[in-house]
Amino acid sequence: MGSDHQRRQKPQGQRRKHRRRPADVPEYAAIDLGTNSCRMLIGRPCDGGFFVVDGFSRIVRLGEALAETGALQETAMARTIEALKICAEKIKSRNVRHVRAVATAACRHADNGDAFVKRVLAETGLELTTISADDEAQLTLSGCAPLLDTGHPHGLLFDIGGGSTEITWVETAANQTPRSLNVLSIPLGVVTLAESYGGDLLCANQFEEIIERLDADLAPFSTSNGICSAVADNQVQMIGTSGTMTTLGALHLGLTRYDRSRVDGLSIDMAHVRAQSARFSELDCQTREAMPCIGAGRADLMLMGCAVLAAITRRWPVDAIRVADRGIRDGLIMEMIAGRSSTNDRKSLAHAS
Repeated sequence: MGSDHQRRQKPQGQRRKHRRRPADVPEYAAIDLGTNSCRMLIGRPCDGGFFVVDGFSRIVRLGEALAETGALQETAMARTIEALKICAEKIKSRNVRHVRAVATAACRHADNGDAFVKRVLAETGLELTTISADDEAQLTLSGCAPLLDTGHPHGLLFDIGGGSTEITWVETAANQTPRSLNVLSIPLGVVTLAESYGGDLLCANQFEEIIERLDADLAPFSTSNGICSAVADNQVQMIGTSGTMTTLGALHLGLTRYDRSRVDGLSIDMAHVRAQSARFSELDCQTREAMPCIGAGRADLMLMGCAVLAAITRRWPVDAIRVADRGIRDGLIMEMIAGRSSTNDRKSLAHAS
């Protein structure tokens, strides 16, 4: 594999030292509330993209026990609201005027998802919008578009989430914005799988069972879009955006502490991806917890993410996968900057005067 510095394009969400903001330069805040985590970016326009002036990320496991009960649990909702309060405080302190906050699979599927969105507004002042799987995939594509090379006519973009996995088949014509051709959303993610199979060890049969469950959806999607033949002809670039992929990237580089600037845009050979995924399936939870850039909160989820990744790479054996530490939040900010979401812009908070 070549140097990641040679292969990486300049990230659109570049972090810089904080400087006082000019009065006429707006800031944009984007919140992505998923099944597993609550993440926020605050960015300022720069050179056709933006650079990050503040951010926040916390594992909240909003979708805990959702698959079993069909509803969001009180303890999970309370954890999530505490995280959202921190986001709201950061937005207020910077007087951010353009805000979009979206919720994904957990709120889509929960019987009490709408009630939770109303509770968030009442307790934090943040207006959450629950988006569809197609909207989720489109925002992820908008955020990851700068990493799609024009050297391939097609791209495969996957996002392994907490409650679902999205696959987007992309047209990447030269000198044109990447265009989504088809989207597949599979209602299996790292949280739902961890609750079904446990988080310690997966025997070989269980690992294969997860792969078969996912491939039941991947196979017809691949056939209807002619993806396998495009992969065989080396016409497809693959990009992975998820905690699974960014963690694999950090481990591949031997990082003891996560560094987004080194991981985002990194290209990893498929042989290494497969070897690392297989290795995770053989490690117990305690061993995974002790590994750099993982920790106790993500050890079980990383195992399930590698099982999902194994299904994707077995179906579509490209030469390498590019890692994207970007996604929905980046897409939201880019769309706000471009003015495509002007009707959804908010005051910094719904309760702001």
